[in-house]
Amino acid sequence: MAVTRVAGIEHAQSGDLTFVANPKYHHFLDTTKASAVLVTADVSRTPDGPALLICEHPYLVFAHALGVLANTASPVVGIDPSAQVAASAQFGEGVSVGALSVVGADVRIGARTVVHPGVIIGPGAVLGSDCVIHSRVSIRERVRLGDRVVVQDGAVLGSDGFGFVRQPDGTHLKIPQHADVVIEDDVEIGANTAIDRPAVGETRIRKGVKIDNLVQVAHGVSVGERTIFAAQVGIAGSTVVEEDVVLAGQVGVAGHIRIGKGVIATAQTGVPNSVDAGTMISGYPAIPNRDWLKSSAVFRNLPALKKRVVALEQRIAELEEKLDACRPPSED
Repeated sequence: MAVTRVAGIEHAQSGDLTFVANPKYHHFLDTTKASAVLVTADVSRTPDGPALLICEHPYLVFAHALGVLANTASPVVGIDPSAQVAASAQFGEGVSVGALSVVGADVRIGARTVVHPGVIIGPGAVLGSDCVIHSRVSIRERVRLGDRVVVQDGAVLGSDGFGFVRQPDGTHLKIPQHADVVIEDDVEIGANTAIDRPAVGETRIRKGVKIDNLVQVAHGVSVGERTIFAAQVGIAGSTVVEEDVVLAGQVGVAGHIRIGKGVIATAQTGVPNSVDAGTMISGYPAIPNRDWLKSSAVFRNLPALKKRVVALEQRIAELEEKLDACRPPSED
């Protein structure tokens, strides 16, 4: 039986490739209908079971198989007649520009990059080779993308940073935001994410960073290599996030601080101050994860603890009254 598709082990059928990377799923090997399963060397084949493909990292190999077997249509090379393209724009070999997209003056797009329908690319922007820009993305003027960058639907790269100065009459004067945004190689940016440009300097997302949906990266932020931001993360302006950091969903990071290499912040952590490298943090304000777990265990008992404290205070007051009543009268 030829393998032509990929599927999860619970739902796989004949002709599917699946994987097992966690021992708790080993029992599915007895019932799966998959034709082949990626497993580690410690897994034994069951009688009449599927073919086992031994590998060191089943999930990693499965990810590669998805890229090979996924049924995705290749876009048509060339510029759709409905696209609006400036005469000064330059394209590498094999570029695809979809319907109703707009490509501004002096834009440069590298070889084999795909621009899906409805994308806006501002004047002077530079896109590297083998990028994929999905529909409704806005890449503002002079934004620079490296090679193999993927930008999901609705993301905005190079939007104005949130910068205002209060005037003597109490009104807010906008600080012009005209500096650079640089996205390096192999970065993926999720749907409806915004990466802002600063007034001076640059906002830079370094190689291999993976950003989920609905993330806000403010003006002047620097993000280190291989860092991961899950959904709804917010990074305030001028913050430095070093390499290999993981910020889970809804983490909020204050401005003008530094998050050290390898820091992990669990979901909904609020980070008001700089964090040392290699730390795992939780809660608000962020504290070491182990301390947060201990504190969380106490939180749920606070109502009962309050009642006990009130009762003890009352008991102490009663004992003090009895003690006072037992004291001999003062000779004074």
